Amino acid sequence: MTIHVLILCTHNSARSVLAEGMLNHWAKTLGRDVQAHSAGSAPSGRVNPFALAALTAAGIDTAGYRSKNWDEFSQESAPPLSIVITVCDSAAAEACPVFFGGTGGTPVKVHWSYPDPSVAPGGDDAKRSGFEITRQAIGYRMLQLLALPLESLSKLELQDALLAIGRS
Repeated sequence: MTIHVLILCTHNSARSVLAEGMLNHWAKTLGRDVQAHSAGSAPSGRVNPFALAALTAAGIDTAGYRSKNWDEFSQESAPPLSIVITVCDSAAAEACPVFFGGTGGTPVKVHWSYPDPSVAPGGDDAKRSGFEITRQAIGYRMLQLLALPLESLSKLELQDALLAIGRS
């Protein structure tokens, strides 16, 4: 059974897209049945080109990536979510819609904060560097997530493990 992970950020243009790309990349590489999705509370309508460039440079196909509203994942037709991760402080402070996890019930929710690379001072070179550093940091946590025995953890054990990853 596929484990669906939703990564949220306010504009769904940078950090959440990096997380979606990295989790899907590592899940495929490691042969794990995990599918990442991303969305935002106030989507910008476009994915930041620096995010796409950072993923592409890491060998990740970004065809079809788009900025989307989190409402898509609270519809009946949405995939059953097991985990919801917020990756920016503003999204963590917002009232999230109710997400249902199919037969597993409500998904486990955690917050992993990352600085916004799109506001890095110093021009395009600094932004490129900021996006690459953020992509690597997110990728590291996604590898830790995929190292967990996701299918056998209770919700409380999963919550604790994800919180510990967030502190690493």
